[in-house]
Amino acid sequence: MPEKNIIPITDSAWKTKLLIYGGVLGVLVGLGGALILIKNSEREGRTPDITPGEGIQIGLLLLGLLRAVASLGK
Repeated sequence: MPEKNIIPITDSAWKTKLLIYGGVLGVLVGLGGALILIKNSEREGRTPDITPGEGIQIGLLLLGLLRAVASLGK
């Protein structure tokens, strides 16, 4: 059986990759959410109106999502 040459990933390499991928994914998801908000506002013919309460709800929802993502590795 031929031996596979496996190059070990250094400790900091996987962290850097994960931060880059997570950052890019976060930017794309954020832009997608903003685009949806813009399209809905244009369709209704008004400017987006997000109250502080809705902002808190969205923030808590995102914290729950991040908590669920963090538990995937366990």
